Formats: sequence, structure tokens, C-alpha cells
Amino acid sequence: MATPESSEPVESSKESSRMAGTVNLGAATVMGVFAGLLYGGSKEATASVSKDAEVMLKLGSTPDKREQYRLMRDAMEKRFIRVARGSIVGGVRLGMFTAIFYGLQDVLADTRGVHDVFNVAGAGSATAAMFGLILPGSLMWRARNVLLGSALGAGICFPLGWLQLKLMEKANEEISNSKSLSNPNETEESSTSSRVGAAIERLEIKARK
Repeated sequence: MATPESSEPVESSKESSRMAGTVNLGAATVMGVFAGLLYGGSKEATASVSKDAEVMLKLGSTPDKREQYRLMRDAMEKRFIRVARGSIVGGVRLGMFTAIFYGLQDVLADTRGVHDVFNVAGAGSATAAMFGLILPGSLMWRARNVLLGSALGAGICFPLGWLQLKLMEKANEEISNSKSLSNPNETEESSTSSRVGAAIERLEIKARK
């Protein structure tokens, strides 16, 4: 079964030396960090609802106003610490995952000379296996996590990579069509110059013979 590949050459401009189809590592890492901050903070804030209910029960059974104030202050401080810690941990984890994932994609693209769906699947498999290895537990448990993470990473990232490349090809086609419609004279000039160049090359070949 044929797989979609993006065999576009490396860009020659000085502004970007990345292969076509790859993602900016720095921007992707920053987005991963912010997404991890939001996810970790919201997760801890949701988990704090049950603890807030316990505090409200204590407040109802405490007639002393000073004790109620102290309980409320302690509950707010603990909730702030939990949310802040969850945000930091989530941002660090997702940021590391994003950086490793897209970094491996760039390495595979540079090594193979092409950016295709296999780079995305390989990067996802290796990243998930790496995170499975650092999870706490026995050696057998970590080995199981590595195998499971490798299989899940490849299985999830393969269709996602295929979809990403298809969307990118579609976007490139739309951009090229819009450029050709906005600059028809430039397209005609380029086609004319290419024909003239081909004719000159044929004359040079005949002259050499």
C-alpha cells in the first residue's frame, strides 16, 4: 500500500533551512509548554473541588469566626499551591514531550532526506517509549511501558502524520493557485523564460556536437 510522502527539497532561502513539511521546534515547544500549563492547572483545580467541600463542612461545624477565617485561608493557600504545582509539572512534561517529538522528526528528516509519515510515526514511537522508560517502577514494569508506549506512539502518530501531510499538500496547492491567479503575467513570463532557456540549452548542445 503506497504511503503519502513529501519529497520536496530543502528550502534554499536564508530565512529557513528546515525541510518542507517540518515544524518550527521552538514555536512548537512553547505551544506545548503553554498547553501543559493550562491542562495541569485545570486538572488540579478540578481535583480541588472535593477538598473544598470538606473545608465547607468544617466551616459549618466551627462556630468560631477566627477559626473559620484560618480554615478558609489555609484552604486557599493549599489550593493555590496545588494548582501552581500542577501547572508547572504539566508544562514541563508536555513541553519536553513536544520538544523531543519534533526534534526527532527533524533528525529523521535530515537523515533520510525526506519528510514523510514514517518520520512522524517513528518520532512518536521513540518519544512514547522514552517517557515509558522514565516512569517509576521495576525493570520489568518499565520494559512493558517501553513496548506499550512504542506501539501506541506509532499507531497514533501514523494516521496523524498522514493527515498532517495531506493538509499541508492541500495548503501548498491553494497557495500556489492563489499566486498564479493573482500574478498571471508573472506566470506567463516564467513559462516563456523557461521555454527560451530550453531552446538555448538545445542550441548549446548542438554547437558542442
